[in-house]
Amino acid sequence: MRRGRRRPGGNARTKVRCKKIALCLAAVVCAAGLFKLMLLSLPYFSAAAEKAAVWSAALTMPEGGAKLLTETVTARADEEEDTPEDETASQPDVSSTAPVSSGQGQVSSQTSSAASSSVSSAASQPKPKNAGTIVRKTYTASASNIYLPLPGGAFVKNVTKLAASKVKTAMAQKPAFKIEKNDKPQVLIMHTHTTESYEPVTRDWYDKSYNSRTTDNSKNMVRVGDEIEKQLKAAGIGVIHDKTQHDYPSYTGSYDRSAVTVKNILKKNPSIKVVLDVHRDAIQSSNGVRTAPVAKIGEKNAAQVMIISGCDDGTMNYPNYLKNLSFACALQSQMETDYKGLTRPLLFDYRKYNQNLTTGSILLEMGSNSNSLEEAVYAGELVGKSLVKVLQGLQN
Repeated sequence: MRRGRRRPGGNARTKVRCKKIALCLAAVVCAAGLFKLMLLSLPYFSAAAEKAAVWSAALTMPEGGAKLLTETVTARADEEEDTPEDETASQPDVSSTAPVSSGQGQVSSQTSSAASSSVSSAASQPKPKNAGTIVRKTYTASASNIYLPLPGGAFVKNVTKLAASKVKTAMAQKPAFKIEKNDKPQVLIMHTHTTESYEPVTRDWYDKSYNSRTTDNSKNMVRVGDEIEKQLKAAGIGVIHDKTQHDYPSYTGSYDRSAVTVKNILKKNPSIKVVLDVHRDAIQSSNGVRTAPVAKIGEKNAAQVMIISGCDDGTMNYPNYLKNLSFACALQSQMETDYKGLTRPLLFDYRKYNQNLTTGSILLEMGSNSNSLEEAVYAGELVGKSLVKVLQGLQN
């Protein structure tokens, strides 16, 4: 029998191969770590810094890394954003006006730090040379196949494939729950994107280096939720306001984390019938102009409010979506009846946002990142007062 001969230098070549494999594995591990670190910090970068971070990380990854990283970031944005940018402005049957705000033109300073937002006096920061433009609009609508009218002058924007007749039937139904007259909590206020924030003062420009987020709860969505909570407590309605920052330090997975929070609170407090996920919108056109939706209520401007009520396309395990819509419409109609112009059309779309957890779960967009904090807080007060009326009408 003929035996194969051992080739000279075989051990050396094997060692070289092993070293190459080890180096490749180390590169993959390092790239994965860098990739994860980059994703954790993406929500807090400015637009330019975010792009630089993406490509810097991609250059250190194995072949195809740039494509993978870009696709992942794009998918994250598509999955997590509340509404498309400038979503209402593109609709031809939505009109707008620009009320005058007494505070317009004031200046304040902001920092783009992920951990804090520093606001100083109006005179401390001149308008940056690269400042973007803010316009102020009051969004309205007129009845059409898409915009379905509600009592009080409010509208539902139906962008689903459901027949208008079916949607209108749900719009006319009373909410599917009753509120108890006791000390138990009936309402949960929470925030999936807690660190969303506003302009520090009302003005017609924005600083492009500021990413409109802060972990300072006196300046983010918690502050707006506090105002809604205050109105409910004053009326004797039990409320829990959860202030967990589900989008910090990582924006990705915010809805998964907020779902855990809501489920745990509902398990401990089965008396809760209403869950308000309080956000703010971001409306920006392709030329960089941002819109602050406002309505003059009394002597002050309030940030306009948009309710989002989700619809199941058959893939979301969200069978009771029409019951949620009934509650959303009751609040929408009450707000517009109480405060003309306060609401933007209620968005009824194929979305979920954990609204399958109760039949009284809705998402509230309290203005946009171009509104001032004062306008948003005032809107919170008005939403709270109208919500009290709706819930008092549902008491046993």
